[in-house]
This record gives sequence, C-alpha cells and structure tokens, in this order.
Amino acid sequence: MAVDRERVAAAVRDILEAIGEDPDRPGLKATPQRVADAYAEFFQGVGEDATAPLAHTISVSRGPAPDTLPSGAVLLRDIRFRSVCEHHLLPFAGRAHLAYLPGEQVVGLGSLPKVVEILASRPQVQERLGEQIADVIAASLDARGVVVVLDAHHECVTMRGGRQPDAATVTIAARGELAEPAARAEIMMLLTGTGA
Repeated sequence: MAVDRERVAAAVRDILEAIGEDPDRPGLKATPQRVADAYAEFFQGVGEDATAPLAHTISVSRGPAPDTLPSGAVLLRDIRFRSVCEHHLLPFAGRAHLAYLPGEQVVGLGSLPKVVEILASRPQVQERLGEQIADVIAASLDARGVVVVLDAHHECVTMRGGRQPDAATVTIAARGELAEPAARAEIMMLLTGTGA
C-alpha cells in the first residue's frame, strides 16, 4: 500500500494552520509536500510482507557447504534502524542485535536487516517491533531459538515530557530454546557486550 502523499500534504497544511502558522509563508510553502515525501519513506513497510526477505533459505545439511554445519547461534549485531512512535508520531532510532539457533534452514545474513527495516517502517512501539522481528525469524527459519535486542533513543523521551536526552530504551524478545534467561546469557553477552 502506497502512502497517499496528497492527503498527507493536505493534513500537514491543516496542522500548520491549527498551530497558528501561515502555510503559505516562504519557509513553510513546501513543507507539506516535504513531510508527505518523508512519510512515504518512513512508512514504506506498511502492508509489506516482512517474511519475504527470508523466503530464500539454504539447507544446512544439503546446501552448498554441508561440511560447515552451524553448531551454535548465528549472530548479527549493530543493525541500524529508525522508526516512528505510533503514540506521538515522533522518530525513534537505534540498533538491533539478532541471534538465532538454526534448525535445518539458514538465510543469507543480508536478509535479516531487511526484516528489521520492513517492520520498523511502520508506526510502531519498540516493544512490539522486537516481538515481531523475533516472530518472523522464528517462523520463517524454523529456528530452535531467537533473541532480538533493540537499543533505541526516542524523541518522545528526549524532546518532550521529561526531556531526557541521554535516555535509551532496551527491549528483549526471545523465542524457543533462548526464551529462558540462563539459556540466552552467553548470546546476550555476545550481542550486547553486557551479559544482560
């Protein structure tokens, strides 16, 4: 589903008028269209299938390198992401750290950031975003276990309300064998360097 840029631009124009601004003044004249273009980018994941990047899997036993079966977790750290908080429509951004225990299927590492990007490119809350990423990886790869750690700064915290510019939010979503804290301790240390 594509963002209706004309409707977004009209709504932004209404917002500018509602806050007492003149949307026709030189500095704001192009703002409605700029916001519409930005929203088309920010929300390109709405309606997109987040499982699509994981559709092409590789069999670990019958694949191109059956002699290199993974004996442990596959980890990918420091995936940058940005999203928009659905409560205030303010941005939040940070890093995602992912780990999964492969079953019979693995996926190219470049596919995992695409899942994060699709799910983050929707109005979101960080807690749900992590859960959705974990669900997609667990289901699409038949993974024995999954951990997703998101570490982000939210403009609704840094720029309004309590105005805490250094506050970061960390969320953890886990599935399968890695759902128990003791089972995921080593993975967490490798993902975040904290052993959390």
